[in-house]
Amino acid sequence: MIQHSLGFPIETVLVFVGLSIAAIIIDLYAHHNDKPISLKNAIGWSIFWIAVALGFALFLYVHHGSTVANLFITGYVLEKALSVDNLFVIMAIFSWFTVPNNYRHRLLYWGVIGAIIFRAVFVIIGTSLLSLGPWMELAFSVMVAFTGVMMLKNQNSDNEIKDYSNHIAFRIAKRIFPAYPKIVGHSFLLTQKQVDTELKKPENSDLIGKISKGAVYATPLFLCIVVIELSDVMFAFDSVPAVIAVSQEPLIVYSAMIFAILGLRTMYFVLEAMQQYLVHLGKAVICLLFFIAGKLALNASHHLFGYGIDISPNMSLYIVLGILVLGIIASFIWPAKNDE
Repeated sequence: MIQHSLGFPIETVLVFVGLSIAAIIIDLYAHHNDKPISLKNAIGWSIFWIAVALGFALFLYVHHGSTVANLFITGYVLEKALSVDNLFVIMAIFSWFTVPNNYRHRLLYWGVIGAIIFRAVFVIIGTSLLSLGPWMELAFSVMVAFTGVMMLKNQNSDNEIKDYSNHIAFRIAKRIFPAYPKIVGHSFLLTQKQVDTELKKPENSDLIGKISKGAVYATPLFLCIVVIELSDVMFAFDSVPAVIAVSQEPLIVYSAMIFAILGLRTMYFVLEAMQQYLVHLGKAVICLLFFIAGKLALNASHHLFGYGIDISPNMSLYIVLGILVLGIIASFIWPAKNDE
């Protein structure tokens, strides 16, 4: 078989690319209108995206064996779990920008597109760095552990309202475009003609003379999406090293991330409805990060000093799934206490 530079036959790469493109097109046209996504609909689509990922895992199992399939599933589950924290941040961003429910899935779509691009860049850089030797594994271990420590420190501040007007992406966007302070349909940017039309409406009379002149104006939806995109770039710094710890094969890492990301839009609405019931899932994610950091450190120690434990792909998968299941079970056994 013809081998691709990613270490897999070209047909495997083509199957991955074909499935990814088809999934993006389906996702785009399934939710292209400005209607809120119901919980029932979100659960149905979430199951569909999980089935697509498992279908690709089955393809890997048939053509490349159980080890490769398990590496993919472990990376997929890990990226899904780590994305939970990112989705909670996005919920806070939506709340601060007061984004209506019927526009949230549109912003999430562009967030997913950005995540696909950013992950490709970081996976290429990350796998290239790890190929330099075991010392880079130790460096990645420290990065992942540091992320876990920061998440642990921020556990008690999750409910605090953050002022995103101080966010660097928000400030840069407002320097480039004058801002129009009200949401106008699902538009990200407005022309001068559109702004003039809006200002003629009686409910906007208080804005006359208060908006800086410009050729193009940024709406709150645009400002919101640039904050989300930069937040996702920062999140990629955390998640990519963790998933690379599972496998250093670029195709395995990237495919696991892409199939996890493709289901995030609908997963957002499921989490939004169930976040009060999954109060200990965040702690499980932190435990996952410390496990991955330990796995990297042990692997590096094994190569550098001859001391360490080589955790097999099967064992990694069982540990990752076990930690997540324990987090979910703990959430139902010890639910959040209602504040009077």
